[in-house]
Amino acid sequence: MSHALVRVLVVDDDHHIGELLTLHLEDLGLKVTYAADGNRGLELALTDAYDLIMLDVMLPGRDGIEICREIRKRNIRASIIMLTFRGEEVDKIIGLEIGADDYVTKPFSIREVCARVKALLRRSGSSPERLEPALTIEGLTINPSSRNVSLHGKELELTSTEFDLLFYMAKSSGRAFTREHLLNAVWGYSSSAYEHTVNTHINRLRSKIEPDPTNPTFIQTVWGVGYKCIGKNDAVSRAA
Repeated sequence: MSHALVRVLVVDDDHHIGELLTLHLEDLGLKVTYAADGNRGLELALTDAYDLIMLDVMLPGRDGIEICREIRKRNIRASIIMLTFRGEEVDKIIGLEIGADDYVTKPFSIREVCARVKALLRRSGSSPERLEPALTIEGLTINPSSRNVSLHGKELELTSTEFDLLFYMAKSSGRAFTREHLLNAVWGYSSSAYEHTVNTHINRLRSKIEPDPTNPTFIQTVWGVGYKCIGKNDAVSRAA
């Protein structure tokens, strides 16, 4: 994906933050659209095509959580980063559980935000994974060229980050990964403060790919370590 074609929607009622993000994201070569309220932000998100949407949690009109939920309900695959002043873990977890890919807590470092944006766009765009063959594990097929996942022939709706997390683990089926390792490999940063991000995405993945999420067969918890992706005999075969 060429950065000249990448479109970003920023929705934040703080005009100073909106201008700051617009300025720095445009410096990265991205095309930025800014909205200052939730109603306008949702309208833009549903009627135009964006590669990345940055949503403040607290917005006049519809809040960021509601907008995120509506975007995912429409199966729009744009990457989503939540912006929040709130320190409560519940807000961050709720945001991730309804389909957000990442979150940034205000006040933030603009350098960190730009790094997060670049990492997220790199994963959802022209990443080296697209050149790799598809994988099949016990009826679960993961195709990096189309970024589609199907279970016994039925296509599943995964967000960009859910796909990246699943594919990364599936490539090394049977290997146990720590949360910190997954955070660094998939999200592009490492901090114990964000490790619950991995837990939330694992739970979301299980709800979509597991026949019984309470008794997972594809992604298992390795107590004291983290998670691993397995199939029958931990075997991964290359799909034709």
